[in-house]
This record gives sequence, C-alpha cells and structure tokens, in this order.
Amino acid sequence: MQNKPIAETPDTDQDIDGNAGLGLVDGLAQLSFLVQGALGKVAAEHGLSVIQLRLLGVLRDRTPGMQELAHHLGLDKSSMTGLVDRAERRDLVRRTPAPHDRRSFLVSITPQGQQLARQCQDLADRQIRELAAHLTDDQRARLSLLASAVVNHHTGI
Repeated sequence: MQNKPIAETPDTDQDIDGNAGLGLVDGLAQLSFLVQGALGKVAAEHGLSVIQLRLLGVLRDRTPGMQELAHHLGLDKSSMTGLVDRAERRDLVRRTPAPHDRRSFLVSITPQGQQLARQCQDLADRQIRELAAHLTDDQRARLSLLASAVVNHHTGI
C-alpha cells in the first residue's frame, strides 16, 4: 500500500487512503480503542491489568504519594490502596512513610517492577508504533505533535 499525503485542509472528509474520514470525535475515540487494545494485550501477556500497567508506567520516573498517584490514575482512595496492595504483593512496588507526614506513604517501583515496566514499555512501543506504521514519517511526526498538544493542554504535563 502506498502512503498518500493527508489533505492540507483541516476539514478533510477523507483519510490518507481515500476512505471516508471518521470525524474528530469518532476518530479520537476509535484511536483510543486501538491504543487501549494494544495496552490490554501487553498487560495480559505479563499478568497485569491495564491499570497495573499504568501504575508501573507512572512510577518509572517518580515516587509520588498515594493521593497524588490516585489523582494521576483517576482512582479513589480505596481503589488506589487495593491497586498498590496487589502490586506490593507481587514485589512490583513498595510503600515507604513520607518524611514530611508519617501518616502518608510514598510509592516507589522495585527493581523487579522496573524490569517488568521496561519489558512492557518495549512491547507497547512496538505495538503502538505498528498502529501508525502505514503513515509517512512526516505524518507520524504531525500525529505525535497533535497528540502531545491535546494531552499537554489537559494534563499540564
């Protein structure tokens, strides 16, 4: 299949293959389903749920408190506690008392959790890149910039 450029008009009604476009809402929703499906496969291959996979992803480069982690993952306190309990039993994360408040806990990833997170990241990276493999380099770069703009606007990252 030959790559075709995307029409330059923002209201194009065809995709790069000349098929009817989905529109913004359906296009983003369907893309989200594809990405979530890929993440679900990666998680399942490693005996994880998607939310456990997300937990490991968040903890790769930070050690947040339970409340911050719950906010980041969109979970309530009891769900967050259960998620961390299960991950802790698998030696994927560890809770330590927060230095500023001994009633609070910080959550960090263990070496075993880091190893699993790297494996999952590598597999997820391959599977998600495959979703866009039919796009040109320029189209993938534009998609990345647009996705980053939407995410950054709504998360403040």
